[in-house]
Amino acid sequence: MGLRQPFVIGGMSIAAGERQLVDLPVSKLSNHTPVTLPVHVVHGARPGPAMFISAAIHGDELNGVEIIRRVLRTVAPGNLSGTLLCVPIVNAYGFIGRSRYLPDRRDLNRSFPGSAKGSLAARIANLMLSEVVKRCQIGIDLHTAAVHRVNLPQIRCEFKKRPRCRDLSVAFGAPVILESPERAGSLRKAAREMGVDVLVYEGGEGLRFDEFAIEAGVNGIAGVMLEMGMLELPEGVDHARPRNGQSMPVFANASAWVRAPEGGILRTSKRIGGAVNEGEIIGFIADPYEDADVPVISPRRGIIVGRTTLPIVNLGDALFHVAWSAEFESGAPKPGAKPAAAAEPIMDEDEIL
Repeated sequence: MGLRQPFVIGGMSIAAGERQLVDLPVSKLSNHTPVTLPVHVVHGARPGPAMFISAAIHGDELNGVEIIRRVLRTVAPGNLSGTLLCVPIVNAYGFIGRSRYLPDRRDLNRSFPGSAKGSLAARIANLMLSEVVKRCQIGIDLHTAAVHRVNLPQIRCEFKKRPRCRDLSVAFGAPVILESPERAGSLRKAAREMGVDVLVYEGGEGLRFDEFAIEAGVNGIAGVMLEMGMLELPEGVDHARPRNGQSMPVFANASAWVRAPEGGILRTSKRIGGAVNEGEIIGFIADPYEDADVPVISPRRGIIVGRTTLPIVNLGDALFHVAWSAEFESGAPKPGAKPAAAAEPIMDEDEIL
């Protein structure tokens, strides 16, 4: 049997069993500083699938940058079957400016598949798809909540329609897997149209490192790589799927934001990952000038998968993101109640509400 062929990207050739950082040219800043899309290629010594891991499509979402750094420290080309393409910072402009967006205020994750002759967002999206995504069979796109929100580690995918995504999500081992419809212009939708399944990982908050979310992401990627046959367990280790402390993830097929019934100061003891009951008071909003509290009430029985981190709220602000599924429901459905699947779907890729 002949030697494995090298991996070619951006005009560079990476031999089997080697790793290389490849800079794909994007543009220049106004002061003539070049901007690139750096791709860290780990080309395994043995044949196998190709997988990409991307982070910082939103430039203020930093946990994924650290997750990829740790993954690259632990994956050796000589022990890898297949090829791993890591893009720690997709949106370099937003990353430098500590902003979710590109300089023209476009959301890169609403700009796919893009165009080689379009806007800056369209060109970066096109470059990411043509040079990285199309070479792979699976991808993991790393996100956090927006600034001033925090998300429980979770995988978002269409697990009801795509059994392969369901299996890989279980292998990831995040506490919650949310049924999440694809959004127009998202990397996930554009990749799926090219035949590449993508898991969206959410965990932590913008512009902050969250060790729990980072560790869950690193372990989850290892679980997916084991499931894909890209890694092998050491001798003597008999369980093939890291679960991040969970025996099985919770599958949730619907979610909704609990919004502020009044403006004021929010007080709550509820944390992400906590269970709530229908009709339960999960917080109070107080007027700083009056001795009165307005209760915040959960509309469903479920689990808190995201919440605001700000105590100062306005009427209608999103406070708690509650997800649920049939396994949360107890007893017969109430007359006239909607089934969980018909409820408000989760907003994909950290939609700003």
